[in-house]
Amino acid sequence: MARRVGAGIGWLAFNALGRLRKVGLRNLQLAFPEKSASERETILRAVYRNLGCLLAEFCQMPSYTPERASKFIRYDGLDSYLTARERGKGVLVLTGHLGAWELSSFYHSLMGYPMGMVIRRLDNPLVDTFVNRIRCLHGNKVMHKDDFARGLIASMRGGETVGILMDTNMTPPQGVFVPFFGVEACTASGMARIALKTGAAVVPGFLLWEPREKRYVLHFGAELNLVRTGDSESDAIANTALFTSVIEGYVRQYPEQWLWMHRRWKTRPAGETGIY
Repeated sequence: MARRVGAGIGWLAFNALGRLRKVGLRNLQLAFPEKSASERETILRAVYRNLGCLLAEFCQMPSYTPERASKFIRYDGLDSYLTARERGKGVLVLTGHLGAWELSSFYHSLMGYPMGMVIRRLDNPLVDTFVNRIRCLHGNKVMHKDDFARGLIASMRGGETVGILMDTNMTPPQGVFVPFFGVEACTASGMARIALKTGAAVVPGFLLWEPREKRYVLHFGAELNLVRTGDSESDAIANTALFTSVIEGYVRQYPEQWLWMHRRWKTRPAGETGIY
């Protein structure tokens, strides 16, 4: 029932929020130029429905137990995560605004694997406190983007797990330009720099709705092999490109579950005109 209500809210948002709808269609045009306008609109409508369902899940999360949640969520590739964790140098979970990203870390903690999350503070401090209380009900902890570097290094040295949403627009010098759907996108390089500095494992992790199963699947990919040439700057850029290509691969498989309304290509290389 909650998901149906959420899907209805998503339908209303698609029709009411014209500016965001325009951004979403522009992004889909960049990413999938081979698709027709109607195909891109169908994808975007599904994105809004998915966001409505994610809102519903968030409202229900405080009542979830391992037994209840496991009826509609399962793991795929948990061994990849556990093997990486056993190395003892920490795990960086490479993820993004794809699928049910809020539910993913919550479910992982619910099943006995609490982790840290690098997040942006919400503009309303009351809402920020409310949301973080739910996120951390089962041992998770939040790390804010404006002061995360030192804490992230300490977490890796302590063998902990931290998830990083690495698919948002950045600005230099924190961001470097790497291809995303064939278009240069300014992307945070901090995850690559921390992984190279600490030796932490980088493991892709996404909680995605599988229509054929009618449930979510928390996919963990194999640990990524990082580029290590000894040139710290070029290695940071190369690995940021690697991480971005992994995210792109998942988005291509599940385009109706990515946050297309975000202005991902807002920051442009010097001399280029704005995309939006």
